[in-house]
Amino acid sequence: QVQLVESGGGLVQSGGSLRLSCLVSGVRLDFYAWGWFRQAPGKEREGIVCISNSDGDIYYSNSAKGRFSIARDDSKNTVYLQMNSLKPEDTAIYYCTALPYGSTCGPRSVERWGRGIQVTVSS
Repeated sequence: QVQLVESGGGLVQSGGSLRLSCLVSGVRLDFYAWGWFRQAPGKEREGIVCISNSDGDIYYSNSAKGRFSIARDDSKNTVYLQMNSLKPEDTAIYYCTALPYGSTCGPRSVERWGRGIQVTVSS
């Protein structure tokens, strides 16, 4: 059974940093592309960073460019999201996701979702 378990969320002050981790079990990382999505209160889920396993191409949403980065450690079967210069508008539930190769970084492409983890940025 494939499971994605996020950790590392919490409360941080504006301008601070957090690193989210996604421990994957039941499948090797090279079986999927991987992404981080988020959903803020009253808003739709959005893909913020996605990485293709096949060639390492990375997609960043406009809100993530220059501040967020994604990485994966195949030896630990873990995907990371490093978030810097956090803003109150980054407050959301963050989801680790698995996507098919070549898919767009959007909710309809996602095959597997983690349960999500809360990130709150105070002003």
